[in-house]
Amino acid sequence: MTELEDLTAFEQHLAGGRSLANVILQGLDLTAWSDAVLRADLTGTIFLGCHLEAKTLLRVVEQGAMVFPPFSGLPYSPYRGTLYTPEELYAGFDPAHPESYADTPDARIYAHWNSRGGANPPSLLETLAQRLHDHAVSDALEEVLLHEGKPRRVVAIMGGHSMQRGAPDYRSVAELARALARQGFFLVSGGGPGAMEATHLGAWFAGRSDGDLDAALALLAEAPSYKDREWLARAFEVRAKWPMRDEDRALGDSLGIPTWLYGHEPPNPFATRIAKYFANSVREEGLLTIARGGVVYSPGSAGTVQEIFQDACQNHYNTVGIISPMLFLGREFWTKTRPVYPLLEHLARGHEYARHLLITDSQEDIIQALVRFDQEREGALPVPLADAGAFAKLG
Repeated sequence: MTELEDLTAFEQHLAGGRSLANVILQGLDLTAWSDAVLRADLTGTIFLGCHLEAKTLLRVVEQGAMVFPPFSGLPYSPYRGTLYTPEELYAGFDPAHPESYADTPDARIYAHWNSRGGANPPSLLETLAQRLHDHAVSDALEEVLLHEGKPRRVVAIMGGHSMQRGAPDYRSVAELARALARQGFFLVSGGGPGAMEATHLGAWFAGRSDGDLDAALALLAEAPSYKDREWLARAFEVRAKWPMRDEDRALGDSLGIPTWLYGHEPPNPFATRIAKYFANSVREEGLLTIARGGVVYSPGSAGTVQEIFQDACQNHYNTVGIISPMLFLGREFWTKTRPVYPLLEHLARGHEYARHLLITDSQEDIIQALVRFDQEREGALPVPLADAGAFAKLG
């Protein structure tokens, strides 16, 4: 079905003489278009959160169209047609006055979410609005995962939200993400601070020099933790000093997927696109599912460990139709500090994904593994059948 998500597209659709039959109209104010709507064939037409004049509403229902009415009193649209951007979620934020974050759409939505019971709203209407919102975000996300008609080469980087700016691990993730973006991979993360921010920072600087990245890292390190008052202000200072240039946009485009369940952690301002959800379960499963090019695990805590075994389950049973690499950055961390890797290696024995496991301290090893897997998927290289330990040997 055709989806029309803004008035410009709607006007062009009508100007081209095309029918509204079996068309989805999403979040449009059609009060000035009553005559055109009523003249149209509305067989199978769906109106999602559209504003219609009362008489028009009655007529379209009589003609068999399906109408999902708009909600009132919400700081978000359940029927939005696009993903968020940092500019939208942070509208009104003034870096000179960090407290102004409280007046941004992101903060207002989080405050509303908390005031309505958080993850357990008692109102059925509130729950319905949140589910419709998350469905709309997932629908918009599907469109973003295609570029010029082809699936993007999606690679996710996971890691702890408490990883601090200025730490070696933070720099390592940023450098790795920049190198992967330069290889044409589309970087995604959980969209929050720490390792997630480093991921999108690296993509943001994919078209810039080592000196620029070094200077940005130094500036960000002045507010190491997302709990610091100046954390968000420093990020916006970096964005202003090194803006995303048009010629860098193809390389620097990246996707953050945060959740209002962890709304106390502001979303990542270096992600050019943001798919923010209310339901963390939908967000987590979706994030791992779209990362068909592989997942890199940098040091993290319980959330990252959860993601590792959620990803392993997808690979173990091949539930998404592709078995993709699971790559661990930090040998000491993942064998001693958080000894996850030995268990995962044992779990994978005898399964296809055993050959897609890698643990290493080398960014280059990870890049080579991801590029090789990408080439295998494209048919440029034969898939090795005998060498089940090929990836592990890289480490």
